Amino acid sequence: MAGRVLTQRELNRTLLARQLLLERKRLSPIAVIERLVGLQAQWPPAPYVGVWTRTTGFRREALEKALAKGAVVKATVMRQTLHLVTPRDYGLIRAAMSENNFPWETAAAKKVAAKVRAFAAAGPVTTAEALAGLRLDARLWRAARSAAHLVHHHETALWHARPEGRFTLIDEPELHAPVEARAEMFQRYLAAFGPATRQDLNAWSMMHMPEIDAALALLDLRRFRSEAGRELLDVPRAPLLDGDLPVPVRFLPKWDNVLLAYKDRSRVMPDAYRKRIIAMNGDVAPTFLVDGFVAGIWRVEKERVVVEPFAPLSAAAKRELKDEAERLEAFLR
Repeated sequence: MAGRVLTQRELNRTLLARQLLLERKRLSPIAVIERLVGLQAQWPPAPYVGVWTRTTGFRREALEKALAKGAVVKATVMRQTLHLVTPRDYGLIRAAMSENNFPWETAAAKKVAAKVRAFAAAGPVTTAEALAGLRLDARLWRAARSAAHLVHHHETALWHARPEGRFTLIDEPELHAPVEARAEMFQRYLAAFGPATRQDLNAWSMMHMPEIDAALALLDLRRFRSEAGRELLDVPRAPLLDGDLPVPVRFLPKWDNVLLAYKDRSRVMPDAYRKRIIAMNGDVAPTFLVDGFVAGIWRVEKERVVVEPFAPLSAAAKRELKDEAERLEAFLR
C-alpha cells in the first residue's frame, strides 16, 4: 500500500471538481457527456438537468439536436442501465463489457443478433412489433436487441419524451480489444470520479474483478489511501483539492452518477441518508448538495422547486439554496 491518506473532504472536493460541480463551464452537452463517461437517462429529463447544473448557457434544444443527429445515443451500458453516450463511447464501453456475463453476451442473444438487425433495417421498431415479427420471448428480445446494437430511439430521450418505446439500428461499433477497452474505460472513470477503489470500479461497471485487474495492470496509476485504509487508484497528474475549499449549492437529477459510481458513497452521500435517497426498488431521488454533500431531496410542484432538507440549514445555506432553486425553476420552465 503506497501513497498518502486522502480525507473524505479531500475526496469530496476532488469529485466535485472533476464532475464540473465546483464551477459551471461553457461546454457543449456532448463534451459533458464524454467527460463524465455518459449521463444516466432512465428519467428523460435527468441528463438535461445534469448538463444544466454543470454548464453555462445550456439550452435543452442543444442536447435534443445532438440526439436527433445521432451524435448522442440512448443505450444500455454501465450497470445494465440507460445512459446517454456518444457513439464512439458506446462502442468502447460495449467492447469493455464483453467477456463478462451480461445478457447480450449469451450465445442465444448473439445467435439471433443478425436476424434482429435485419428486422430493424427498415426503420425503428417497437417491442410489440419485434416480439410478433421475430417470435422471440421478451427476455431474449431484450438481450438480442443489445447484441444487435439497437438503441432507444432519440425521441424517447427528448425533454418531453414520447412514451412509446422504440428502438433503432445504429452502425456496428468499431472493434476494440476488450482488455484495452476496459483499460481506457477505467482510465476515463478515474479521471471523472477518482481517486477510487477497485470495489468502486466494480460497482460502477458491474464487471468481474479478474477483468478489472487485468485492465488496471495496463495503466500507469497513482495510489493513495482512504481514511479507512483502502487503496485508492488515480490517473497521473490529476488535481487533488483541499478539503476546506468553499463549494456552491448544486442540484442533481434523479440517478445522477455522482451518487451511483461508488461502492462507498460516503464521499458525497452520508450513510444516514442513503435509504431516504435510494428506494428499495433502486429508484434514486433528485438531490441537492450543501457544502459538497447531499443535504436533501427536491421535487417540482406547480412549476416550483420544492426542497426537503434532511437537517436544519444555516441562514446562508438557505439563501443560496433558494437562489439556486429559482435558477433551476427558470430552466425547467
